[in-house]
Amino acid sequence: MTLNELAARIAQLPRVKHRRIIAIAGPPASGKSTIAEQLAERIPNACVVPMDGFHLDNETLDRMGQRHRKGAAHTFDAGGFVALVRSMQKEGPVPYPLFDRTRDCVVPNASSIPADCDTVIVEGNYLLLTDAPWDALTLEWDFSVYLDVPMEVLRARLIQRWLDHGLNRQDAVNRAESNDLINAEFLGQFGERADLICPILSQN
Repeated sequence: MTLNELAARIAQLPRVKHRRIIAIAGPPASGKSTIAEQLAERIPNACVVPMDGFHLDNETLDRMGQRHRKGAAHTFDAGGFVALVRSMQKEGPVPYPLFDRTRDCVVPNASSIPADCDTVIVEGNYLLLTDAPWDALTLEWDFSVYLDVPMEVLRARLIQRWLDHGLNRQDAVNRAESNDLINAEFLGQFGERADLICPILSQN
């Protein structure tokens, strides 16, 4: 399936509520944010909301002894994220937080869903989980997509991501293999819950 075909399929979905809520799920480095943005460009009155704004802060993770696992499901404010998704059906703008990668922290109310947005594309790793409170999200999605990218592709992308953040190659490999790829393998079991499973999408 191409991006244009997926965008057309989403745009044709009936609006049962005030807004269509679309989930783009997948492992780290599967291309969720890029694809979500490209879909939003192709769908009238669409916007993107990432779940990364619900990372627990580093002090909290330090108290939990879980800073090394940052990015795993239990290192997010899942309840807060579920509450945000439920609030997306409100009329008018809906504020949401963003994650500042440079500062490694969450910025509250950094952006908002515009009042005239008809389709919200939510992107994140854990949108299809079956454990509470994540499981409540299933009722909110009008359509869900899982990006099924081969593990060797994810590994290469994740190592490059950490290299781009200034780590040397060995540290980049260790960071990818000790956390990100563990999360990727965990997520594989939930892909079948999506309405559509996609490999790497072509642009046209």
